[in-house]
Amino acid sequence: MRYAVYFTPGQNDPLTRLAAGWLGRDPFTGAQLPPPAVATLSPAEIAFHTASARRYGFHATLKAPFQLADGFGEGDLDQELARFAAGSEPVLLSKLLPKRIDGFLALVPASPAPDLDRFAGEIVTHFDRFRAPLSEADIRRRSPESLSPEEFRNLMQWGYPYVFESFRFHMTLTGRVPDADLVRVRAAIDEVFSAALDQPAVIDGLALFVEPEPGAPFVVKSWHGLGSRLKRKTA
Repeated sequence: MRYAVYFTPGQNDPLTRLAAGWLGRDPFTGAQLPPPAVATLSPAEIAFHTASARRYGFHATLKAPFQLADGFGEGDLDQELARFAAGSEPVLLSKLLPKRIDGFLALVPASPAPDLDRFAGEIVTHFDRFRAPLSEADIRRRSPESLSPEEFRNLMQWGYPYVFESFRFHMTLTGRVPDADLVRVRAAIDEVFSAALDQPAVIDGLALFVEPEPGAPFVVKSWHGLGSRLKRKTA
């Protein structure tokens, strides 16, 4: 079993509902959902392009998936996440927009977000005591030969290459999209998400995601509002 600290909007947020439909799965409930009707892609094409992202659910990685260190249980981690969230304030972004990153499409901040970058770094360090050390197999899965020296140091120290200076906030919407399909996939994303993205975005909660067994879909164990927001929790 692995755990991760992700950002995702609350269960009933309009962006959450749109993303669940686009990806074909709701990580709050585990329900499989039919793809939206769009002009440029068939349902089968949407399912194909979202297959790799579907398992993880709509999210932005803040503390990448990890196994619990000895001496900690799920309740310890969830309790500390609730405490940390209550002591943190929401982070306002100008807005999110779709962008191609390393071949896949994701929602990213429309402008630099140093407050968000600092917040992500705090989460990496604060929750590291709950993380079990990586195994040799874990390290190999990250293809360390393809990492920069800084990313490799991050992997060995923090369990994930893309933290601190290497961090890029993104909410993945597809797998790698071939150039031949890019225009049609991007048009479909614009059609589905444009109304929800045409306003400022806010990082207003932290979710504890769980992978029950290797390769299983990630599900939301709990969602905690930041600061004065009320905590909303799902089992």
